[in-house]
Amino acid sequence: MLKNYLKIAIRNLSRHPAYSFLNITGLAIGMAASVLILLWVQNELSYDRFNANADQIYRITVVASDQFKAATNPAGMPAGLQAAMPEIRNTVRVSHPVETLFEKGDIQFVEKKGFYADSTLLDIFSFPLIKGDRRTALQRPDGILISEDMAKRYFGHSDALGKTLKKDNGELVTVTGVLANIPATSSLQFDYILPMSAVARTVDELKNSVWDKFNFYSYLQLDKNFVPSIANLDALDGKMTQIYQRHIPRDKLKADFILQPLTSIHLHSDGLQVDLPGHGNSQYVSIFFIVAVFILAVACINFMNLATARSARRAKEVGLRKVVGAVRGQLIGQFLGESLLISFLALVLAIVIVSLSLPAFNVLAEKDLHLHFSDGTFWLSLIGIAALTGLLAGSYPALYLSGFQPVKVLKGRLKSMGGNLAFRNGLVITQFVLSIVLLTGTVVVYNQLKFIQHRNPGFTKANLLYMPMTGEIWGRQAALRDEFSRNPLTSNYTIVGELPVNLISGNVDGKWPGKDPNTQIVIPGMNVSESFIDVFRMKILAGRDFSTAFKTDSNNFIVNETMMRTMGMTLNNVIGQPLSWNGQDGKVIGVVQDFNFKPIQQAIEPLVLKINRYGGNVVVRAPEGQTEATIRAMEAISRKLNPSFPFTYNFLDQDLASLYKGERQMSGIFNLFAGLALLISCLGLYGLSAYLAQERTREIGVRKVLGASVFNIVYLLSTGFTRLVLVSIVIAIPLAIVAINRFLEGYAYHIRVNWWIFPLAAFAALVVAWLTVSYESLKAAMGNPTKSLKSE
Repeated sequence: MLKNYLKIAIRNLSRHPAYSFLNITGLAIGMAASVLILLWVQNELSYDRFNANADQIYRITVVASDQFKAATNPAGMPAGLQAAMPEIRNTVRVSHPVETLFEKGDIQFVEKKGFYADSTLLDIFSFPLIKGDRRTALQRPDGILISEDMAKRYFGHSDALGKTLKKDNGELVTVTGVLANIPATSSLQFDYILPMSAVARTVDELKNSVWDKFNFYSYLQLDKNFVPSIANLDALDGKMTQIYQRHIPRDKLKADFILQPLTSIHLHSDGLQVDLPGHGNSQYVSIFFIVAVFILAVACINFMNLATARSARRAKEVGLRKVVGAVRGQLIGQFLGESLLISFLALVLAIVIVSLSLPAFNVLAEKDLHLHFSDGTFWLSLIGIAALTGLLAGSYPALYLSGFQPVKVLKGRLKSMGGNLAFRNGLVITQFVLSIVLLTGTVVVYNQLKFIQHRNPGFTKANLLYMPMTGEIWGRQAALRDEFSRNPLTSNYTIVGELPVNLISGNVDGKWPGKDPNTQIVIPGMNVSESFIDVFRMKILAGRDFSTAFKTDSNNFIVNETMMRTMGMTLNNVIGQPLSWNGQDGKVIGVVQDFNFKPIQQAIEPLVLKINRYGGNVVVRAPEGQTEATIRAMEAISRKLNPSFPFTYNFLDQDLASLYKGERQMSGIFNLFAGLALLISCLGLYGLSAYLAQERTREIGVRKVLGASVFNIVYLLSTGFTRLVLVSIVIAIPLAIVAINRFLEGYAYHIRVNWWIFPLAAFAALVVAWLTVSYESLKAAMGNPTKSLKSE
């Protein structure tokens, strides 16, 4: 029987190649798109799960007042918690990323992906060590742990154990371990690790185990017997907060501490400041998973639509089979078998499509995704998708066709309209509802990304270059200022402690007249030189800029508008007001217009500017059209004052753009799959219109003989589809509004969604539907009526 079913299925496919092509191609494209999306989703969900103890590892995060949530905590906290809490098995602290110059002979690089870390790093995390001893690799103060790629960069091979590198033109460090390249699915990305003991004697926070400065990322490994229920984790959070409060004076930062599971760091760190870069976004994962389901649903709808539309052609077959003894269950099995055959043929084509398109998709998504053909789970997943698709797509046609009554069928009294037509119309409406929602989302995502890229951050970001003050420049700052001022290409410069891109510093000890002593506000600050406002082309709203003419400016402050409002003051009374911040007492001498110094997902916070006493980065505004010449001038100055260190520079607008890499990826992927969803819908609509035009061939012939024009016939054939698309528009627009509002809630600053976006997307869908239907409609309308009527 199964052999007979298979033979009939293959015969039906070969007899109707156009129908088979549309069905298989539509399903294959839908499956391929869904597989690509699900590969991306799986990759996003797999971060940090390669760690053997992933379910026991947590990161300590802090909540200080409603507006400040951070991923850092004090240096003394992990050891203090472990001593007081038996639930904690082990801890490790990781510093902020550090840039270090390494040298081996003539090979010299400034390595930017490195950390200082406690010796317990490899006890907690499962980073694979290919050379060295995990227990001792980070115990030597003069040691270094490097990745396989870094070993090859300096030594030409990975066997670098025991070899030395010169660090920052000074001390030698010995390679105590070589790690396999860090997995791309790790939230900690680095090329080298220096032992925390190397700086433990010189950094006050480490030497004195302080509890009031938040400069380290700390991870805890909980005991295996600990049950990570919500109640138990909440209890641990409360204990951490209580222990912290016992270690700080009452006037210091009031904070609550929360354990964040390691496996949630990548996707659930959106609200955390002072965090490491490279995290994903859970909202994007949800959106793309829904898109994958949408696309597969649209592909299944195509199949169901075409199968039910062709039901009349198979009615006699069903009637004859029932007459000779076939029961309904056998017919359902036959039709579901045909559906599954089409689905698995589509799966084979989908795998080919995915294999060919995966390299391009990896470039678009900036991932390294692979099809794991040797993985049994992978094959089970694909077979499951194909089987589910086949069963879903074939269920209604199978139930509908098997339900035909043989007497009516064989007497020719079967009405193929009614419920069949209503169901088909419902499927077409569903397809276009999904397509219009995706089209509208595409327009909004594109406009939001454009808004991010072109929004004025409060300063002119073009032509701003910066050079880190590394090496010997720290001791030659007077000469540096003289060299930059002397050259007209570099004379428009300033020195800032941190770049206004993603500011991470902040203090809670700000004091001013009228401040509520019980109010605690985290206030970021920037160290800037006198020319900062001019170089960045910002606007002073009240008072004046810093100036070398006023020696007292070294103790004074400029605040932004938000800080002025936080102080409860206005432009008329804020100038001259006393302000104490970060242990410095002074006066407010100016108010600068608000500007973004963090990603625009975050609202602008209060900000204090003070005179830079330490250095950091030299920022130069290059003269228009002379960027290359300015870079050469900066390089000449760097080589003169800092000959032992390689010259490095970057563009500020590129740093700003890198903050929104996730948005760019999402926009590109979303556009691609929204287009595919519309394409699949059109494939089904084309097949449906071709079939219906063929079914009405005689009617069209009669109408032409009676004088109907080509336009009349095209209008007749298109009207039904137009009504369906119009109904889809009415349903889709409210759904699109809800989805768009949910998406834009994640941004503190976002576009205003103009009303015309919705009719534009709807009109685009309508035009595409017209174009899809018009080919077959024109073909039928322009046919010779004698051919269709000669048998009458």
